[in-house]
Amino acid sequence: MTTSTALAALPWPVHTDRLTLRPATADDADATWRFRQRADVCRWLTRAHTAPDAHRAWFQAPDTLARTLVIERGGTIVGDLMVKIEDAWAQDEIAGRARGVQAELGWVLDPEYAGHGYATEAVREVLRLCFKDLGLRRVTAVCFADNEASWRLMERVGMRRELYTVRDSLHRSGQWLDGAGYALLADEWTG
Repeated sequence: MTTSTALAALPWPVHTDRLTLRPATADDADATWRFRQRADVCRWLTRAHTAPDAHRAWFQAPDTLARTLVIERGGTIVGDLMVKIEDAWAQDEIAGRARGVQAELGWVLDPEYAGHGYATEAVREVLRLCFKDLGLRRVTAVCFADNEASWRLMERVGMRRELYTVRDSLHRSGQWLDGAGYALLADEWTG
């Protein structure tokens, strides 16, 4: 199961108490640039585009669109989520049973909307989609260990820290930073 195939098969949009989640479209690039270009946001992101055109080209690429959901509050995009379905590691003769059984998650929330529980609400809904609707067995997420807001969110939604790495990640500041990895299994998810 590929990410684009799996996500496309779900009924969209999905609504929570206060938010709407839906697959990103090319037209969402500028709305996400508005918060992704902020210094307090892009310091933690894999890509820190310095110009809207570079962000637009990356965001509108088929690979990015296939795994990106946007978070809307009252019709305004307030964040985005990555759902990247992956194969689990398996021994060769049974590798087919490990295809498309887990997902890596990532998220970005506009700081203007922080502190209201929107990211927690959105990630909880994505976990529901992963476990209930997609039938995945495991979900993971990683961050720089200094990104306390991100790893605290992982803990709030029930993920457990499985990995703490020491100075393994080169940050664009030129410093090697520690990393943290979290996971949740379907049979641990409390819904």
